[in-house]
Amino acid sequence: MAGKYDVIVIGAGHNGLTHAAYLARAGKKVLVLERRHIVGGATVTEEIFPGFKFSVCSYVVSLLRPEVIRELDLAAHGLEVIPLDCTFTPLPNNDYLARWSDHDKTRRELQRHSATDAEAYDEFGRLMHRMAMAVKPILGLVPPDPTTINPRELPTFFNLYRHFRKLGTNVLYDLTKLMTMSSADYLDEWFETEALKATMSASGIIGTFLGPRSPGTAYVLLHHYMGEIDAVFRSWGWARGGMGSVAGALAKAAERHGAEIRVKAPVAHILVKNERAAGIVLESGEEIAADAVTSAVDPKRTFLKLVDPVHLDPEFVLQVNRIRMRGSSGKVNLALDALPNFTSLPGDGPHLRGAISISPSIDYLERAYDDAKYGNFSRHPYLDIVIPSTIDPTMAPPGKHVMSIFVQYAPYRLQQGNWPDLREKFGDTVIDTLAEYAPNLKNIILHRQVVTPWDLEQEYGLTEGNIFHGELALDQLFFMRPVPGWARYRTPIEGLYLCAAGTHPGGGVMGASGRLAALELLKDSNKRR
Repeated sequence: MAGKYDVIVIGAGHNGLTHAAYLARAGKKVLVLERRHIVGGATVTEEIFPGFKFSVCSYVVSLLRPEVIRELDLAAHGLEVIPLDCTFTPLPNNDYLARWSDHDKTRRELQRHSATDAEAYDEFGRLMHRMAMAVKPILGLVPPDPTTINPRELPTFFNLYRHFRKLGTNVLYDLTKLMTMSSADYLDEWFETEALKATMSASGIIGTFLGPRSPGTAYVLLHHYMGEIDAVFRSWGWARGGMGSVAGALAKAAERHGAEIRVKAPVAHILVKNERAAGIVLESGEEIAADAVTSAVDPKRTFLKLVDPVHLDPEFVLQVNRIRMRGSSGKVNLALDALPNFTSLPGDGPHLRGAISISPSIDYLERAYDDAKYGNFSRHPYLDIVIPSTIDPTMAPPGKHVMSIFVQYAPYRLQQGNWPDLREKFGDTVIDTLAEYAPNLKNIILHRQVVTPWDLEQEYGLTEGNIFHGELALDQLFFMRPVPGWARYRTPIEGLYLCAAGTHPGGGVMGASGRLAALELLKDSNKRR
């Protein structure tokens, strides 16, 4: 058995690296083990084709918590985020809708479609800002146990009560509506332009096996609305060098404080001795001892594959089995010989330097969901596209480009066939859909990579290809995440912790779960002294 560590972290995704950095900063001897050849998990940059670099899975930055950036000094470790300038939605009638970082420009664009929407947009933005400010403090809060009688929990409940009381009656009513409604119904109360409602409601379906008319998607919309870059609210950006630079900065921060990171080190199972986590066993057979173990992989993979069930209560295992994962998305990454030429807005321009959304109407998105409900990938999918090389030339050779296409819906469980056999057909469907708006696309594709939910599971360790380690549904949030009674990053096995997106506050490249889990582990460590 190798030398003993204070903490072993399983998985070098962005939360695992965040967790390790905080622990190492506190003086702990930390070892991070990653099964792949590079760190980052789904937050990676890989040169899939010579000269072309891709953010293979996650692809934009916004939700990364400011306290993580500040406390770990990620800028000093090379993190630079370039804001995206707009969201461009081409339409089938050769028109388009664009929303810009320039407020006045957006207002003029909305006025072109609807004077009513142009007036409502500002008020809606102010409301969503209030909603985000109401929920934002909870992102940095360890969920309290609502069933406890422990007096130490009372300050947390009191602070929550005081926080919500300060919001005022109207905000509480608005927040209740937001948490329970569908994104489509919520936006219907504000706007009339179909493309505007669809493009905004798409934020409520990303990564979920729900349609825009499904109750609860309005909260997911808010979840994605809470991002910021350099204190600019509701901003999304591109990490220079790709998403791997986020993971790279976190890894450098961890190593600077003394953490050790090993790649190509897949964990076979977690050692449990005397009812306590005591280390891990690698697939090579090597045993490594530790005072504590933290899993940065999803709850199902942790408890159903890495822990012997003899150490877990059957009721707890049943709860874990019931966590809804249901992967619903895929990616298509393209190497291009030139830029796409959109019929509705031809030529190069700032509309290619932001996000491009194929979301012409709510009905379009709902029909895409209908396909997935019955076990098929969408015949006309929702696409969220960025062309990183337009703002970061390091991603492609001179004169060439890379395109990242997030695709919804792609259900993990297919009614007929399997993903390895249907992968290229899925890719063809995505290309055909986008080519309806940019007819030159097929002629400029040099290479393509198609990533299905099956690939996300096999290569990146995401159970059922779920990018959030569990759906962001109301019954799987806050003190219910990952399962009721175990929302405080601890597990039924003493010394075993969780720190990834399957815990509060959930998915997205946030780092919040890794940070909060580290602070809780350090509390426990101090109590044992």
